[in-house]
Amino acid sequence: MKSDIEIAREVKLQHIQKIATDLGLKDEQIEQYGKYKAKITFAFDEEKIAKGNLILVTATTPNKSGSGKTTTSVALAQGLNKIGKKAIVALREPSLGPCFGMKGGAAGGGYSQVLPMEDINLHFTGDFHAITSANNTLAALVDNYQYYNKSTPNGLKQILWRRVLDVNDRSLRYMVSGLNGSTNGIPTETGFDITPASEIMAILCLSTSLDDLRKRIENILLGYKYDGSPFYVKNLGVAGALVTLLKDAFQPNLVQTIEGGAAFIHGGPFANIAHGCNSIMATKAALQFGDYAVTEAGFGSDLGGEKFLNIKCRAAGISPKAAVLVTTTQSIKLHGKVDEKLIKQPNMEGLKAGIKNVERHIENLQQFGQTVIVALNKFGFDTDEEINFIQDWCKQKGAEFAINEGFAKGGDGAIELAKKVVEIVENNPSKPIHHTYELNDSVEEKIKKIVTNVYKGSSITLGKNAKTSLKKIIDLGADKLPVCIAKTQFSFTENAAQVGAAEGFNINIENLVLNNGAGFIVAVAGEIMRMPGLPKEPAAMVIDFVNGEITGLS
Repeated sequence: MKSDIEIAREVKLQHIQKIATDLGLKDEQIEQYGKYKAKITFAFDEEKIAKGNLILVTATTPNKSGSGKTTTSVALAQGLNKIGKKAIVALREPSLGPCFGMKGGAAGGGYSQVLPMEDINLHFTGDFHAITSANNTLAALVDNYQYYNKSTPNGLKQILWRRVLDVNDRSLRYMVSGLNGSTNGIPTETGFDITPASEIMAILCLSTSLDDLRKRIENILLGYKYDGSPFYVKNLGVAGALVTLLKDAFQPNLVQTIEGGAAFIHGGPFANIAHGCNSIMATKAALQFGDYAVTEAGFGSDLGGEKFLNIKCRAAGISPKAAVLVTTTQSIKLHGKVDEKLIKQPNMEGLKAGIKNVERHIENLQQFGQTVIVALNKFGFDTDEEINFIQDWCKQKGAEFAINEGFAKGGDGAIELAKKVVEIVENNPSKPIHHTYELNDSVEEKIKKIVTNVYKGSSITLGKNAKTSLKKIIDLGADKLPVCIAKTQFSFTENAAQVGAAEGFNINIENLVLNNGAGFIVAVAGEIMRMPGLPKEPAAMVIDFVNGEITGLS
C-alpha cells in the first residue's frame, strides 16, 4: 500500500471556499490561508448545537502497536457522510515535537486523512507559534517585572511560569537563566515545557469567546510575592497584549477530509500532561454546522476520555451521544504479553489475556453513562476466529462491535461503524454524564476517585511538594476546580512498563500545579515529563525535502 503522503498527494483537493460555502458560511466569516486552509468566525447557535450528535472517539491503552484513533475518527466522519448524514470531524492540531520525534504526525492515515496533511503536520496556520509566543512573552514580562522589583516589597519570592517550545528537547527540562552578570537578568532555576503543555494552550482550547479568553489569561497564577500573596497576570496588566497575540489563533481552522468532507482542526494539548482535547470552539462548530460531530480525545479512555468527560464537557455544557473505543488485535495481544515480533500471528491465548485491557476501558466509559461501540481496526492478518471472539466477547460486556477498514478503504470501510453509531443515536435516549467526582469534593478525594474508579488503583500518596502546593491551592480558594492527572499513557499505573489491566496499586502524586486560568488542577503522577525527549533514531532522520516535495512525513 502507498504511504500516507503518497495517498494524500494523489487527492484533488477542493478549494476551501467551497468547503466553507457548503457549510453555510458567508464570505466575511472565512479568512483563507492559501487555497486549502481557512480560519472561520461564527456566533454560537446553542439551539443548533444542542440538536447535534456528538460522538467521542477514544481508545484502549496505547502501546507500540498503536490503535489508529485519529484515523478511525476521520473514517467514521467519512462513513457517516457516505450513508447520508452530514458529519464533521473535529481534531487536535499535531505538535512538531512528536512529528519529528517518535510518534509522527496526527492527520490520520491511509484513505482516512485530513488534508493538506503536510501543512497540518508542520506549521499549519501558526496557532502553535502564537501560543508559544504568548507563553514566552509572558515569561519575559514576568522576569522583567522581577528585574525592576527585585529589591522592593513587590518582588516575587517564587515564579511559577515556565517557557515553552514545540520541540522534544530533554536538555531544556531543567536549566538556569539570567547568567553572566546583573545586566542579563536574575539567575533563576527554571526550565521549558513543550508547547502542548502550556496553560495558554489549555486556555485557548477551553475558552468560548475572546472575552472569556482574556478573563482566563488574567487569572493565570504567575507566582507569589514575599508576603505570600498570589501574583496573577491581571496584577501584571498584560492580558490585552497576550490576547493580541492569540486573537487569530483562537478561531477554528477549517480543512477537509480525503473525501472532501469538512474538518475542524484546532488546539493540541497532550492527554498525558494536559486535558488532551481539541478546542470547545471547534467542537461546537462541528455540532453547529453538522448533524454529527466526531471528536477524539488523546490516548486511552483513562486519560483523554476521562478528561474530555470530566473537564471539557463540564466547561462546554456538552455531552456525547455515544463513545467509540478503538483497538486492534495487535494492541490487545501486546497487553496479553505476547512478544512484539509475534503479534501479527494468531494467538488466542494472548488475545484472551490482553482483552482485559479492553474490558477496563469499556467499564470506564459505561460508568460515565456512555453507550460503547468497540471499533476494531482490521488488518489483513486478523483471523475470523479472532474477530468473532472479540465480537462475541463485546456482546457479553454490553458493548456494541464494528469492524473498521477506513485506513484501506476510506469512508466505505467505515460504513458498518457509521451505521452502528446512527443506530445507537437514533434508538437510545441521550444520557447525562455521570462524572467521576463532584466539584465540591476535596482535591484529594477527586484524585482518589479517578485512581480507584477509572485506573482501578487502591490508594494515592501525596509527595512533599504536592502537600505544600495543596495548602496554597486551598488558601486561594481554588480547590473546587476539576483535576487533570498528568500520568504515563502506557499504563493504568504510573509505571509505563506495566501493561494489561493492573489493580490495587498506589499512585504517587509528586506535585499539584494550579492552572487557574484554564480552570483545573494538574496532579503530576510519578515521573511524568512535561518536556519529552527524542528517541535514539528520531523521525527527523527520514524527513526531507527532495525535488520540491516533502518526503518521510507520516
